[in-house]
Amino acid sequence: MNTQIIKSYRNQDTLRHSFNALAGKTFEGLNFEPWYQNGYWSDSYNPYSIIVDGEIIANVSVNLIDFMWNGEKKHLIQLGTVMTDERFRNQGLIRRIMHEIDSEYSRRVDGIYLFANDSVLNFYPKFGFRQAMEYRYSKPFSTSRKRTVVQIPMKEKEDWLSLEAAMGQSVSYSRFSMAGNSNLIMFYITGFMQDCVYYDKQYDAYIIAETDGDTLVVHDIFSKEKYPVDDILASFGPETRQVILGFTPIDAQSYMISPFRKEDCTLFVKDSVFDGFDQERLIFPTLSHA
Repeated sequence: MNTQIIKSYRNQDTLRHSFNALAGKTFEGLNFEPWYQNGYWSDSYNPYSIIVDGEIIANVSVNLIDFMWNGEKKHLIQLGTVMTDERFRNQGLIRRIMHEIDSEYSRRVDGIYLFANDSVLNFYPKFGFRQAMEYRYSKPFSTSRKRTVVQIPMKEKEDWLSLEAAMGQSVSYSRFSMAGNSNLIMFYITGFMQDCVYYDKQYDAYIIAETDGDTLVVHDIFSKEKYPVDDILASFGPETRQVILGFTPIDAQSYMISPFRKEDCTLFVKDSVFDGFDQERLIFPTLSHA
C-alpha cells in the first residue's frame, strides 16, 4: 500500500472533503466545513493525515495554542481528531503520524497534550505521555437580582465580529487561559453553541454559558474591565442555584474544587511544563478543546 503523510491542505477542496468525511464517520457527524467556510479555520489547526489514492485514511491534528499560565505565555500543542478508517486499522498508521509530529514539534513547543478515550489508554504512554487530572470549580449560588443578560444568537456575521472584538479587548478571569486563538472559540460559537452567547449591558460583558435547569455552566467571560465574577453571574437572575466554571478562576476561595474527568476522556500530557499541573488544580478551558 503506497501511503504518504500530508498536511497544510485545508484549502484543497477534495482533500478537505475527504478529511471531513472520515471525521463524520468517526465522530458522529463532526464536520469542519462550516468552520472553514466561515473563515475561522486557520494555520493553528493542521491535520497530519495519511492518504491513499487521494483519500484520507488516518489522521492526527495539531492544534497550536498559546496559554497564559500564571502570567507567563506557554506554547502548547493539543493533539486531536485522532482517527483511522476502519478498513486500515491495526496497521500502525497513527503511530507513524505521532512520530512525525514529535520529530517536528518536540523542540519547538513547551508541551504537548491530548484527550484520549478509554480504549487507547495504553497507547500514548509509548510516546512519553502520562495521565493528568483536571479539577472542576463549582458552588451553590443565589441572587435576588433580576435577570439582565440578553441572549445573542450567533447567526449573523455582525454578531460574530462584535464577539471577536470583545474577546480581543478582554481582561482574563482565569489563571490558565488561552492567549488569542479566537478562531478555536468561534468553531463552537458559529456551530453547535450558537445559542450559548449572552450579553450584559451593565458590565459590557459577553458570557459564554449553558443552562441545565437551575445550573449555569459558564465557559468564559469577556469584558474590557474586570468585575467580580459573582456580580456577572448574578446577571442571570434568581433562577440560577448552582454554578460550574469551564475555566480555572483567579480567585477560587468560594468554590468547591473537585477532580474532574469527562466520561471516556482522559487527559494525557507530555514535557516538564506540566509538572505542576495537578498540584495547581487546573482545568483546560472548555472552549480550548479541539
